[in-house]
Amino acid sequence: MPAANAMAWSGTRSDSARRISRLAWPVFIGQVAVLAFGTIDTMLIARTSANELAALAVGGAAYITIFVGLMGVVLAIGPIAGQLYGARKLPEAGAQFLQALWLAVGLSLIGSVALAFPAPFIALARASTDVADKVQGYLLALAVALPAALAFQAVRGFNIAVSRPKMVMALQLSGLAVKVPLSIVLVFGATLPTPWGTLEVPMQGLTGCGVATAVAMWLQLGAALAVMRLDRSYVPFQLWNPGRSGLHPASQRALLRLGVPIGLSIFIEVTGFSFMALFIARLGTTPVAGHQIAVNMVSMMFMLPLSIANATSTLVAQQIGAGQLRVARRVGWHGLQGGLGIAAVVGVIVFLGREQVIRLYTDNPVIAAAALPLIAWLVLFHIADAAQTVVAFVLRAYRITTVPLVIYVSALWGVGLGGGYLLAFGVLDVPSLLGARGYWAAVTAGLVIAGAALVGFMAWLLRPSGPMRERERAAAMA
Repeated sequence: MPAANAMAWSGTRSDSARRISRLAWPVFIGQVAVLAFGTIDTMLIARTSANELAALAVGGAAYITIFVGLMGVVLAIGPIAGQLYGARKLPEAGAQFLQALWLAVGLSLIGSVALAFPAPFIALARASTDVADKVQGYLLALAVALPAALAFQAVRGFNIAVSRPKMVMALQLSGLAVKVPLSIVLVFGATLPTPWGTLEVPMQGLTGCGVATAVAMWLQLGAALAVMRLDRSYVPFQLWNPGRSGLHPASQRALLRLGVPIGLSIFIEVTGFSFMALFIARLGTTPVAGHQIAVNMVSMMFMLPLSIANATSTLVAQQIGAGQLRVARRVGWHGLQGGLGIAAVVGVIVFLGREQVIRLYTDNPVIAAAALPLIAWLVLFHIADAAQTVVAFVLRAYRITTVPLVIYVSALWGVGLGGGYLLAFGVLDVPSLLGARGYWAAVTAGLVIAGAALVGFMAWLLRPSGPMRERERAAAMA
């Protein structure tokens, strides 16, 4: 949406749906491409051995735990740049993007060290020596990928905030096009013809997945920066003017003030799931392999409400920057309604075809049998996940992050992770919810509580006598 049209809104539900969908579909395709990195890894490794798949579950949980928390801090660029874009302050938005790149570089140094030394995650999972060795090789490769992955999040957050999601989508699809064939070659090994003869690529298993990801991430980032340097449409943002690329302490503090609570919220949300894998790994390779398939399935489904949340948040932030607070409030509610409706339809469809979907991941009947009972919670899980995601993104557009953080800690860690441990390992003595099923039941309950609490908080915040309405009245009188 061009900035010049930022205020040309009718505020109707159909107008919101049209504008949200215009932004959401490229975000959705791009996010599916990103998730496909993990999906491809899961499908390839599931055809090797249960030990390799268990190592992927543990290593993937460790990487996601580190990456998403740091990613959330970098994504503070989204609401900041979105509001500046809506206010037509394009050079200031560009300056904030450059600061987000600096922030990504600093955070990646911390994250890469943690990935290179994953002993705490391995100990938490109580992984066998064979699984631990595979996890270490995988995470060492991902430590190399992390700086590029975080820097690309700054690119992604900025471009979505200024309504340029198609560029991000094209780059993410290009990254996937590199990742898929490279993973196949490195995981299984291959004999490749070259002008100098044949090249023997040894079978690397799970480590090959990590190497392929690192190569794809660095190529993707390089292409993104080249596009933003050469494309004339970025000139108004003054991204590459001399004297604008240095570190700016005040901007870094502003990004951190907003980004740290966002990062912690995402960290709480994701660790509610990634720690499940670490604890379920204690039950054996088959339960955690089944969990890996189920969690990848719901993660793929999550991309649709996540894209709606991204688009809704972008439009809300732009309208706040343009001073159109009433329209911002309406589009936030319209995004939530659309996200819930779509999540309900998708959840039912996937639940009804769950056996066929699981067969796409594995032809091992034992692993499939371990995954199938976990999908029983899918419809309620997905609807609640959609609700909490859309509302959390809308609140970020208003730069409100502390209350969602408190809700996440209580619901996702307290009810989900803590309650899941008590059920899964028999502390609460509920025979039907022993093992992985207990974790999925508890996490579903935690998501329902988080979604209800966040929706209630947004309703309170935007009520007729609430603080956002007071700002609307003040703006109207100005």
